[in-house]
Amino acid sequence: MLLAQNLKENTEKIKGIDIHYEYYRNEEAVDRPVITLLHGFLSSSFSFRRLIPLLTKAYTVVAIDLPPFGKSEKSHHFVHSYQNYAEVVVELLERLSIENTVMIGHSMGGQVAMRASALKEGFVSKNILLCSSGYLEKAKQSLVYTSYLPFFSVYLKRWLYRKGVRGNLLNCVYDPALIDEEMMDGYIQPFFNEGIFRSLVRMIRDREGDLSEAELKQIHTPSLLIWGENDRVVPLKIGKRLSSDLPNAELIVYKKTGHLLPEERPVSIMKDIEQFLTR
Repeated sequence: MLLAQNLKENTEKIKGIDIHYEYYRNEEAVDRPVITLLHGFLSSSFSFRRLIPLLTKAYTVVAIDLPPFGKSEKSHHFVHSYQNYAEVVVELLERLSIENTVMIGHSMGGQVAMRASALKEGFVSKNILLCSSGYLEKAKQSLVYTSYLPFFSVYLKRWLYRKGVRGNLLNCVYDPALIDEEMMDGYIQPFFNEGIFRSLVRMIRDREGDLSEAELKQIHTPSLLIWGENDRVVPLKIGKRLSSDLPNAELIVYKKTGHLLPEERPVSIMKDIEQFLTR
């Protein structure tokens, strides 16, 4: 009932493109921080579909589709860098009159959350990083040069489609039984828009490397890292390294769990979030 009554689904024009978001207002949570959800690469707010109903029982929630993913605009003029994403996220929340937030970032979204927490002091009170990306370098110059070749976006589309949506999801979850038609349809929908492949080409050029060890050591935002022991996309060793480099972090590991934590373990995540936020 809360979802149906209090969901505001809208777009805001930020940095010249339409940013799609879902805003679940909980009027009884005025004394609690707003939760901001940031998804991973090749994903969207859809990936939080099992976690959102649990969060909205106690918190106001904003789920943002980082461009060019989900329902946000697919533009080849927008700068698809993590720093630009972080600026978009902070500006959107400010337009919604949100003064303080807890960010939950999955995979790539973890990098965006950490960058956002460094943009405006005190704005992000805590970070919850779910199998966060870490220590990836910027694309090699040879790949950047290749991206300027005609029809490179067509090649990129074929490369992404090679395994198909089911094949890609199998690499992300521990239990294949989780993958059903609804799940596959939700993850494939944004890729029916041909513009997304031109945007991804731009992202290859724009994406800076992940935060360095030195930069991570400057992020003092309290951080909870949650990892799947069987994550094949961002291995657990990355989580252990992040928990060591972030000055104020703790790491929780789930057994028999892969990379898609919000899909695989929403109830466990919710329990750990509540414990972390009430400390």
